[in-house]
Amino acid sequence: MGLQYLPAEECRYDILSLGEIMLRLDPGPGRIHTARSFTAWEGGGEYNVARGLRRCFGLRAGVVTAFADNPVGRLVEDFILQGGVDTSLIKWVPYDGIGRSVRNGLNFTERGFGIRGAVGCSDRGNTAVSQLKAGDIDWDMIFGKLKVRHFHTGGIFAALSDTTPGVVIEALKAAKKYGTVTSYDLNYRPSLWKSIGGLERAREVNREMAKYVDVMIGNEEDFTACLGFEVEGVDKSLSNIKVESFKKMIGNVVKAYPFKVVANTLRTVKTATVNDWGAIAWQDGEFFEATYRPGLEIFDRVGGGDSFASGLIYGLLKTGKASVAVEYGAAHGALAMTTPGDTSMARLSEVEKLIGGGSARVER
Repeated sequence: MGLQYLPAEECRYDILSLGEIMLRLDPGPGRIHTARSFTAWEGGGEYNVARGLRRCFGLRAGVVTAFADNPVGRLVEDFILQGGVDTSLIKWVPYDGIGRSVRNGLNFTERGFGIRGAVGCSDRGNTAVSQLKAGDIDWDMIFGKLKVRHFHTGGIFAALSDTTPGVVIEALKAAKKYGTVTSYDLNYRPSLWKSIGGLERAREVNREMAKYVDVMIGNEEDFTACLGFEVEGVDKSLSNIKVESFKKMIGNVVKAYPFKVVANTLRTVKTATVNDWGAIAWQDGEFFEATYRPGLEIFDRVGGGDSFASGLIYGLLKTGKASVAVEYGAAHGALAMTTPGDTSMARLSEVEKLIGGGSARVER
């Protein structure tokens, strides 16, 4: 059976995300360690998906997260409000004045250029959202009373602490109970899992979560690290290794888990500012490849994968077909990387123009 979405008129939210949202500090074309000024943005792997669905695709979006109640937390809230994402489900935690017991996360990110790759430096220990635990959020009220068409979360939030996996599993179970379609981006980050059990813990957590996921997003490395699936017999000299390895792995993955759609971007990094870019999705035993865009020029690559996920979800909500959704995802991700910041500045008309083969000629 394919994806079955709740009727829009019965739901408050088309998309709801669960995850950490940090204050991003961007040194522009310069380096973090030599900067004298920074541009402030908001960003977070799971949140970026909901924001993209609101700002580009015009859907009703909300976010579940937590902040220390201080000026930094309220600044991030203001960014979220500017993005049109509902903030009524944010949990506010009293601030102790110095951040000893709770704080808000910072993410310093430089874009990279040419042979110099992008660099991220997170300062996110002991954040309010990392202290969430099972029982802190009333998921029955959210999914049973308010109602949500699509719920998205991922492996970054799950890796923040010993307690956040319990929050994710609780949320996914509740979403399934009330008929909400779920998606999860594996997004394996070894540095996040290192202090809470490493690779073994990552697999234990993600294998449990996978049981409740309808739409799984991740590349072959994510599936190997998080779910333990190896790819063998692939000639690494082939230029299409990612396509072939993805297909081989997913053939095994879908035998083990009840995923309805599996998808991921296909990226070959030539330089920090030039990537080959594509995407692939699986549904009902078939693979669908998006339009391949070799030599894509990158302005800021951070958030490109999240924008792929939001375009993918939009296509699924609109048509239920991965063959269409993967094109929306690939086009939206490509456009998002032409502007600064974690979040998309693209418009739906631009996404659809790119899907239709439109050029970058000036518009007057």
